[in-house]
This record gives sequence, structure tokens and C-alpha cells, in this order.
Amino acid sequence: MIHLSFKQTIVLASFIILTFSCNKEKEQSTDQTIAEETTSLKTVADFPVGAAISIRNIQRDSLAENILNQQFNSITATNDMKMHSVLNEDGEFNWERVDKLVKFSEANNHRLFGHTLVWHSATPKWVETQTQGDPAKLDAFMKNYIQTIVGKYKGKVTGWDVVNEVMNTNGGGYRETYWYNTMGIDYVAKAFQYAHEADPDVDLFYNDFNIERDTAKLHGALKMIEDLKANNIPITGLGFQMHIRMDIPDSLIAYALKKGVETGLKIHLSEVDIIFNKHGDSQGGGIQVYDTITDEMLEQQKEKYRNLVEMYKSIVPKEQQYGITLWGFNDRDTWINGFFNLEDKPCIYDENLETKPAYYGMLEGLND
Repeated sequence: MIHLSFKQTIVLASFIILTFSCNKEKEQSTDQTIAEETTSLKTVADFPVGAAISIRNIQRDSLAENILNQQFNSITATNDMKMHSVLNEDGEFNWERVDKLVKFSEANNHRLFGHTLVWHSATPKWVETQTQGDPAKLDAFMKNYIQTIVGKYKGKVTGWDVVNEVMNTNGGGYRETYWYNTMGIDYVAKAFQYAHEADPDVDLFYNDFNIERDTAKLHGALKMIEDLKANNIPITGLGFQMHIRMDIPDSLIAYALKKGVETGLKIHLSEVDIIFNKHGDSQGGGIQVYDTITDEMLEQQKEKYRNLVEMYKSIVPKEQQYGITLWGFNDRDTWINGFFNLEDKPCIYDENLETKPAYYGMLEGLND
């Protein structure tokens, strides 16, 4: 028998307690890791849940990258796949950032959604100079551009926003862009045709904002879609951007979703964020209604996120559920504040990349 002194007994007891405590902490840490890995947006959802990213920013921010890979299984480029980022004035394509997006999506099992092929705001001014307002020249330019990029990433990009924001900001009329003024509304149908020719299997979307709250604009977009389908144009999806405000009634959003479902197209909530303040839908047009966002307001935002997810799940049939994508997932990197000159908190993670009540609202909606 080994006899221990009182001092040795105390040391041994302390060692046992410390070892037990360390093991307990290790078990708790392991449990927390498992919980984080199994309880995430993508694991509770039965459709893709995505986030819009800049590939350069996400790859130099390990915390944001970890959150993205843990919580989401679909990505959309904020700007990296737009015309002004991809095509140079001399006609040369710059594939560097898109190739990185493809590599990143494949390495981390993300669906890659293409945004966007034809959009007036992403069309460089030199396109106007080179095509000189000539419909044939602009048509040839568009065909070459669309078929080059869609063809290059055939089988790697699962869907494209083919044409973005054709309708006016308000009401049901067409936006008089260079594309519309040069080619007429036929440019929309041709864009879809060219994309389909380059990749017959890819989903092709029309994408717009305010159609969840401006019924005139919604019905204008639906009429355009109806005309496209009547002429056998290969459109397969409708993107509701869903840059919404807290004061937009859920009933209005539900109505828009129901009308979207009636088209038979796949429905993508493509650019979701929810703001407290207001703006005039133009750069710098923010209206700072609230100088302080209170805890109570954050709880209301949580409910709004949950309601939006639940409406999508209950209104949109499973076969039409393309997924929900957040336009940036944290308040630090949101586009809202810079573009509209606001101080707002529209996302599900805060400025420190920590979960907000909105995150749990979205999680509850997906898990309900």
C-alpha cells in the first residue's frame, strides 16, 4: 500500500479535479461544435439557403468564410459576375474572380448562382459608344457576351439572372434603358434565347425589386413573363429580390408570392434583407427614421424574417422552391448603408459577425 502525505493527497486531489474539469470542458466544447455543425440554416432547410458574397472579401476574412460554409449551401456573387467586372473595353474577358468563385463553390459544396447577364446598371458606358445605338450591333454584342460566359461555365453555374430590373422602379412600365431604347422589349426574349442555346439545362430567371410591394410593377412583370411564355421563350424562374422594409404588410408579400407561383416558374427569394428605415429606391435616397435600433425592434425583425420564410414554405409548392438567398448576411458588410446613406441593421448577423435575433427567426421559420 502506498501511503501519501497530507500535502501529496491535496496535490493528487487537485490533479484529479483539474483533469475532470478539463475533460468536462472538452466534452462541452465538442457538444457545442456538434450543435453548431448540425443546427444551421442549411441543415434545417429542405431547399438551398444562400448568401451573396465578394470572393475577394470572403477569402480574406476567415470568420466570415467559416460562417458562410457552416450556414449556407448556395452563393451568389454581388458584383464579380456582372458585365462591368468580367468584360474589358477591348473585348477581352477577365475570368479571374469568376474562376475563383467556381473553385470556392466546388470546394465547399455551394450551389453557384449567376448574377447577372443583362442589367442596365452593370453595362459599361463604352458599350453604348461601340454599338452606336444600332440594334443589330447591340444584339450581336449581347449574343456574344451571353453565350461566351454562359457557355464557359456550363454545368458549373446552376442558374442565371438573365435580365435584371426591366421594369420601372414604380408602376408597370418598362425601364427606358439603353437596351430598351435600342432594341425594344425584344432584347429580353433574345437574352433568354441566347442563354438557353449556350446551356440548355441551366435555370433562367427574371429578377426584380419592389414586386413584392408594388402591385402595379408586379403585374407588369407578370404580363411580360406571360408574353415570354406564350412565345415559347425558355424562362424557368422568377426572382423576388425582397429588399423589404419592416412596414411592408405580410399580406402584400403573400399576395405577390401567390401571383408568382401562378406563373409555374421556380421562385427564388434572391436578395433578401429587411430594413427598419426607408429610402426612395435611389442611391443616397435614405430616410433615417430611426436613429437607434432597440432590442424590441430587433425582436420584431426576427418575427419578420420568420414570417417571410414561413410564407415562402407555405405558399410556394416544393417543386417551385428554388431557394432563399440573403444579399449579404451581416450588418458590417451590408450594401444598404453605403448605397442609401443610412445607418441600419438589415441582416441576420451583426457588425461583429455574431448572430442576431433575426438569425433565429430565420432558423425557426426553416425548421417549423
